[in-house]
Amino acid sequence: MDELERYKLESLLKELSSKRGRGTELISLYIPAGRPIAEIMSVLRQEYSTATNIKDRTTRHHVLDALTAVMQRLKLFRKTPPNGLVIFAGYVMGDAPGDETMEVHVIEPPQRLRAWLYRCDSRFHTEILEDMVKVKDTYGLIVMDRSEAAFALLRGRSLEVVEHITSGIPGKHRAGGQSARRFERIIEQLAHEFYKRIGEYANKIFLKIPDLKGIIIGGPGPSKNEFAEGDYLHYQLKQKVLGIFDVGYSGEEGIYELAQRAKDLLKDVQYIKEREAVNELLYHLARDTELAVYGEEEVRKMLQMGAVAKLLISEGLTKLRITLECMKCRYRGELTVDCETGVKCPACGSTEVKIVGKRSLVEDLAEMGKSSGAEVILVSTETSEGKELLKTFGGVAGILRFKPGYY
Repeated sequence: MDELERYKLESLLKELSSKRGRGTELISLYIPAGRPIAEIMSVLRQEYSTATNIKDRTTRHHVLDALTAVMQRLKLFRKTPPNGLVIFAGYVMGDAPGDETMEVHVIEPPQRLRAWLYRCDSRFHTEILEDMVKVKDTYGLIVMDRSEAAFALLRGRSLEVVEHITSGIPGKHRAGGQSARRFERIIEQLAHEFYKRIGEYANKIFLKIPDLKGIIIGGPGPSKNEFAEGDYLHYQLKQKVLGIFDVGYSGEEGIYELAQRAKDLLKDVQYIKEREAVNELLYHLARDTELAVYGEEEVRKMLQMGAVAKLLISEGLTKLRITLECMKCRYRGELTVDCETGVKCPACGSTEVKIVGKRSLVEDLAEMGKSSGAEVILVSTETSEGKELLKTFGGVAGILRFKPGYY
């Protein structure tokens, strides 16, 4: 599943999870991979027969309509898709009392579905699909020296510092009355005890993560190598150490530097991809290479010319791209708006417009990028780079293949 498909599914699931029915009349149906459609139809016919006995007339009508809609959709399939099938159907409540609309959503899951679920409830049960979309691959990061250590989890587009500890080991100056050799022995013993503490914290944090892909260790000086080569980490974690890197800091600041230093090891992690893309954009802007553009209008123009190599879109964009038709001057065209209400015709200014199509601006630009051959990178707002893309550059930017003068 590519980034755009993931974004669409995440957005749909977020929307579905917020919807509510009048009673227990919203149907969630999960069909496992390999289960025959005929068998499912038989189960639904039995449910239909049972639902005719519901006492409340409105609820009975809504449940029967939803079951009918589900069975009609299933008739379109000769067999269950390879990953299974999920159907949500039912009358969803609107803003006003009595304002209810029948909705049916048919989804082919991104992974092989093994669970069977049929449920009538006041909400749609999206948890199984949400778990599939959730990024599970996790990397552990440790940055340390003899004075302090920090531990972090890198998961998808999130880098979280989870713990920071200090050692209390004195500096290299010698305490009065102690010989240099004795003082060094004390320091070494204290360092050994601190490494044991680091190992205990690492075991406590990382061993409970079932999808831990690997551990990366960094820090200034030789301490990180002494720790990695010693028997301080649990043997299962020690086998997952992917690399050891020199970084300038040993605390939380070092975590972010370590993620940058280890970018070749972590090149498939979304956090690294997004950060690299935004930093590349800033590089071109700072040096005025003419290979960076930003703002929706300018980026659209470059996309239409096929000039964009990388398209950066913030997931924080909430605008819509609509197709409208003016009832007064008969203008028909596309427009980017904040919401569907209060839209004016760009040709004559009339508010008598009919919206004949709409989708999120993120999806619209991403589809343009894909069709023009650009690499589409959806940037979250969880990182400082992602926040800057949204706040400073309007959430849309592009890195060009060639300078505009070549086109």
